[in-house]
Amino acid sequence: MAYRRPVRLCCGALATGLVLAGCSSAGDGGNARPAASKDATASSRTSATPAPAVSSGTSAGSTPAPTPSGTGLDFHPDPGRSPKTRAEGLRLARAIAAAPVDWGPGYVKRNPYESDPGYWPVLDANCVWQREPLPATVLASLTRYSELPAGNGKGPIRVAAVVTVHRTVRDAEWEMAGTLEEALRCPDQQLRQGERITGLLSQGSAFGQLGNTNAEDTLTEGGQYFSDQLGGPYYYYWMQSRMAQVTVAVVGRGAKGRSGDEVDAALQQGAGQMLSQVESELEAAR
Repeated sequence: MAYRRPVRLCCGALATGLVLAGCSSAGDGGNARPAASKDATASSRTSATPAPAVSSGTSAGSTPAPTPSGTGLDFHPDPGRSPKTRAEGLRLARAIAAAPVDWGPGYVKRNPYESDPGYWPVLDANCVWQREPLPATVLASLTRYSELPAGNGKGPIRVAAVVTVHRTVRDAEWEMAGTLEEALRCPDQQLRQGERITGLLSQGSAFGQLGNTNAEDTLTEGGQYFSDQLGGPYYYYWMQSRMAQVTVAVVGRGAKGRSGDEVDAALQQGAGQMLSQVESELEAAR
């Protein structure tokens, strides 16, 4: 496996006072509260009609106008390394998406481990997640599923990493904007048969706002997770970030005997590794 350098991951909290993220080294053992993500069920979407890109704000209001791509962030993508075809997009997505080792000790692959990269998740009018063929604006969208297995009287911690490679930066901005509005439209969502999340609160921050120091745009979302198999309510936390034409998301769901801090520790590491890998893959030589 290629070496992935550690990064510092810092994000803000929701305006409600619910702390969804903190700041710590990606390799600090997970004692701080990190950033997080949605699950394979929730990457973001582009829109057929223009929508503003992400900036500081909550799901309680409209999203402000976009910050110019790259403003203030020490990230300088090389246009020559930007994927142009679906094959190139899929190669990039597979290079970025977190594997079990990236979440922390003891994590293993779930079955299935990877989603079909020719499809991506879409939240329908009934607030149910469906998988649909990729639109023309998306080169690839890949989800990998991992978990810390149940043991010692505790349930599993289940995590997922979502990487979406768009054709252009603007397409990626549309996805971020649409995702921020989803919790407002659907505070209760069905992930798949027998799994749902409720009471969702979301917030977006551009680089330099609300503690976002490592991505051009970042979204966070938190709520409660219910499962016919595992019960609930349990901790649910999601974070999605954009760098250039790529969005990366991580999601974590708790279970019996698992604290939010345990889930956050895994998300801290997974998100940090993916953002670092985006830089490694796209940044211009200095």
